[in-house]
Amino acid sequence: MPELWKLHDAILNGDAKTAVAVTQEALAENVSPLELVQKYMVPAMDQVGQRFECEEYFVPELLLAARAMKGSLALIRPLLVASGAEPVGRVAIGTVKGDLHDIGKNLVSAMLEGGGFEVIDLGADVSPEKFVNAVKERGAKIVALSALLTVTMGSMKNTIQALKDAGLREGVKVMVGGAPVTEQFAQEIGADGYSENASSAVALARKLAAA
Repeated sequence: MPELWKLHDAILNGDAKTAVAVTQEALAENVSPLELVQKYMVPAMDQVGQRFECEEYFVPELLLAARAMKGSLALIRPLLVASGAEPVGRVAIGTVKGDLHDIGKNLVSAMLEGGGFEVIDLGADVSPEKFVNAVKERGAKIVALSALLTVTMGSMKNTIQALKDAGLREGVKVMVGGAPVTEQFAQEIGADGYSENASSAVALARKLAAA
C-alpha cells in the first residue's frame, strides 16, 4: 500500500517528482482519485496558502507547490471526469483586456486547481467577449478578473457590463484582484468579491461557489 501522506508532503514541499510517483503508485493500487484529491492534495494546498499568509512561504514556494500539485492532477483529472465527479466549481480566469501580466493570474489559477476547482484559464489580454463566451459555452459559474496596470482596471468594469448585456450576470459570481485593485474599487464596479493574494482567492472562490 502506498504511503499516501507522502503525496501531501511532496506538494507541501514543492517536490513534483515525488508527488507524481506517489500518485502513480496509488492509482495502480486502485486508491480512489477523489480520496487523493480531498484527503491529501487539497489539504496540502490549503496549508501552503496558510504558510504564505503567515509569511513562512513566498511566491517561489507557492509556484513549486502548485507545480507539484499540477503534476498529480494531470494523472487524476481524466479519472475524475470519467467517474462523473463534480469539481467544487468552474472558474473562468484571465488578465483583462490591455494587460499582458500573467504571473499573478497563473498563481491564482494553480491555487484554485489545488483547491478542487475546474479552471478555464483564458490567458492575458482577455476581451470581455471571451469571458462571456466562457460562461455561455463552458458553464463557468465564477469569473475571476486580474489586472496589474491601473490603466486596465476599467476593463474589469467593462467585462462586468458585458456579462450584464449578455443576460448572464445574475448567474455568475465575479471576483477581482491584482496589485492596483482594492476592495473599494471592487464594490464600485459591482464585483462580488475581492482578493488581495492567491491564497485568499481560493477561500473567496469557495465562498462564492457556496452562495
